[in-house]
Amino acid sequence: MPLRNKIRSHRHADPSSHQSRSTPPAADRPWSPARLALTAFFAVDGFLFAAWVVRIPDVRSQVSATHSALGLALLCLSVGAVLTMPLVGRLCLRYGSRPVTVGSLALLSLAVPLPAHAHSVLSLGGVLLLFGAGYGGANVAMNSAAVDLVAQLRRPVMPSFHAGYSLGGLLGAGFGGLLADRLTTAWALALGGLLGLAVTVGSGVVLLRSPAAPMVAPERSGGSTGAAEAATDSTAAGPTAAATTGAPVRLLVLLLGLTALCTAYGEGAIADWTTLHLTDDVHASAGTAAAGYAAYAFAMTSGRVGGTWLSIRLGQNRLMLLGGLTAAAGMLLAALAPSVPAAIGGFVLVGLGLANLFPLAIARAGATGGPQGVALASTLGYGGMLIGPVVIGFLADAVGLPLALTTVAVAATAAALLPLTVGRR
Repeated sequence: MPLRNKIRSHRHADPSSHQSRSTPPAADRPWSPARLALTAFFAVDGFLFAAWVVRIPDVRSQVSATHSALGLALLCLSVGAVLTMPLVGRLCLRYGSRPVTVGSLALLSLAVPLPAHAHSVLSLGGVLLLFGAGYGGANVAMNSAAVDLVAQLRRPVMPSFHAGYSLGGLLGAGFGGLLADRLTTAWALALGGLLGLAVTVGSGVVLLRSPAAPMVAPERSGGSTGAAEAATDSTAAGPTAAATTGAPVRLLVLLLGLTALCTAYGEGAIADWTTLHLTDDVHASAGTAAAGYAAYAFAMTSGRVGGTWLSIRLGQNRLMLLGGLTAAAGMLLAALAPSVPAAIGGFVLVGLGLANLFPLAIARAGATGGPQGVALASTLGYGGMLIGPVVIGFLADAVGLPLALTTVAVAATAAALLPLTVGRR
């Protein structure tokens, strides 16, 4: 048999795919309308969160909060997210992840302008609960939908969705910095909310109308290497494994969730405290502080754009190990450097290091446990954001913000080592 016929026969030998000749495999159409729409949802999620982040110093002054009081208010955002995530996981199982994604992003867009109208720490905490509910729900629903598409494509493309999130964060921070002296906080967040609603409507129509492609079973031939090997390793295994392995699956999802927790601790600390560290400790201007967060977001975006390629070339465990150690070194530099350029350089290293830790952990949890695996790992992951603001805030009052931020280096090191345990199991 000619080699070309052998390859064609191998690709269509699996009867479980149920695909006709007129319908190309999902892997042949990597940028389908559904994937583009879902990437847009990730991007607007990052944009809205960054639009809020760059206005935290203004909101802190508006409500006259100390570091610890602000930490408690920011805790409410994480509480809203963590309380919502398990519920959203069940909603995704019942109604599908795509409609839940649309609803969650709509709620987030409506909640974004509200912090600008808070005039006490208590009222700020109340609106951040609603903000967190939309943010947490969106992240579980979007990641569940992304896990389905990753399994269909049979390639570890989860970092590309999170690259959309980081790109949105970069744009949100960039525009926030440019408009910091031109628009009030109320106008800036209101415009962000309107943009979020517009993208939610436009991308939501595409996402809901796009048919869900049939799940494609991973190829099992012994000769597959490189991309196919990386795809079937963990991100394209499909959620059905949870039904057959029971307790081992829960243990693996728990370990992956702890990896996400350590990563989210670092991401949350940087999101909430970067601009304050640069303005208060390194004496940067408000525009430069926003540029510092933008540099971090750009580094994370770049790392996630190359995440699929790096996952295939290095392997996911090695990529996560190197990323965690790079983030730890960068955080020590960012926290302790006395100059603005050195501190921003440290944040760039943190962005590159953390880039692929969270998406790969969530993708592997979803491939193992389905939407409930995503919900559990996301809940644990965003638990890092739950404890991060409080820990950093109280430590900042006790020993100073720079030393408090060094705890991110400890968490990043743990995130680097935990995947090795997951790999062995």
